[in-house]
Amino acid sequence: MNSPYQQAEDFLRAIDNDWSQLIDHVGACKFITKSERDPYEALVRAVAYQQLSTKVGDAILKKLINRYGQFPTPQHLISTTFDELRAVGFSGRKIETIQGIANAAVTGLVPSQEIADTMSNEVLIQQITTIKGIGQWTVEMMLMFTLARMDILPADDFGIVEGYKRLKKLETAPKRKQMAEIGLAWSPYRTVASWYLWRVPK
Repeated sequence: MNSPYQQAEDFLRAIDNDWSQLIDHVGACKFITKSERDPYEALVRAVAYQQLSTKVGDAILKKLINRYGQFPTPQHLISTTFDELRAVGFSGRKIETIQGIANAAVTGLVPSQEIADTMSNEVLIQQITTIKGIGQWTVEMMLMFTLARMDILPADDFGIVEGYKRLKKLETAPKRKQMAEIGLAWSPYRTVASWYLWRVPK
């Protein structure tokens, strides 16, 4: 059976021997998008996991969803008090950020799925990073996993940078600007390249 990412795999294999061996080792790309989530939900979820282990992030999200009996709407988050959100497990800074996302969803700064689908990566990054506490990485995760954009490289993602360092047996990991330049060779399949770099064997 052909992998849905066959073209991307063939393209990356052709770059050099390191890529070819990596794809042989990892196997077919199993990148899965969560396109049933809209950008607002994807951003709130991304913030919940920032700088936390998956286990802790999962626990906070579970408490948040249990509180409302569903994933909270922007109106839910706006009307929930600081102390109530602290009780769920969010830090003060994250509360400010998720309420900022909720407000931005109401005003249209965070677009609906339909509108986001018509916007370029650059415009979405520019627009959504104006929300306090939202950096480029968070928007890039949304572009990859929610909007299923196939040419995204989060150039300062620790896992990707470390993966590339191991793939190329480098002494030091490339900095963001350098990583972005290196990644140009993987376009138009930088999302699939990122998925493989997250899986470079330790």
